[in-house]
Amino acid sequence: MNLLAAPWHEGGPGPWILLFPLVWTAGVIGVVTVLRRTVWRGRGGPWARPFPPRSDEQSPVAVLGRRFAAGEIDEDEYWRRLSVLDERFGGAR
Repeated sequence: MNLLAAPWHEGGPGPWILLFPLVWTAGVIGVVTVLRRTVWRGRGGPWARPFPPRSDEQSPVAVLGRRFAAGEIDEDEYWRRLSVLDERFGGAR
């Protein structure tokens, strides 16, 4: 029996096994940091919306208003379709 050997070195992995989760965490953080600074830069990352947000000029209510103003639909049709849009989009005016 070796009296100079530490008591936890009896064939087990030892306390250094606790470093593996730290190494993996550092590796994942490093990869994400590199991707954010290079590939994902300017795109907003993998969680970015694939399409730009709809401007007010392209909203269904705005299109309906333009059609009414151009005389393509009459007032009854305008109010009927506007009520449908309000039900569907929750008052998108």
